[in-house]
Amino acid sequence: MSRLVLSVPGITCGHCVNAISEAVGKVPGVGSVEVDLSAKTVTVADAADPSAVRAAIGDAGYETV
Repeated sequence: MSRLVLSVPGITCGHCVNAISEAVGKVPGVGSVEVDLSAKTVTVADAADPSAVRAAIGDAGYETV
């Protein structure tokens, strides 16, 4: 199982967590999504296409670094 961890400094509240979780969860091939508000990270299991995950986060209005 592959794992992708991305830093998303714009995560500031529960709404952010939900928006990112929902957007990334729709990416084909994603096994699971964990958004950590305190660490400002998104961890994705089985990210078949990391660029699609980054694009989904961007489409939700957040930037990855």
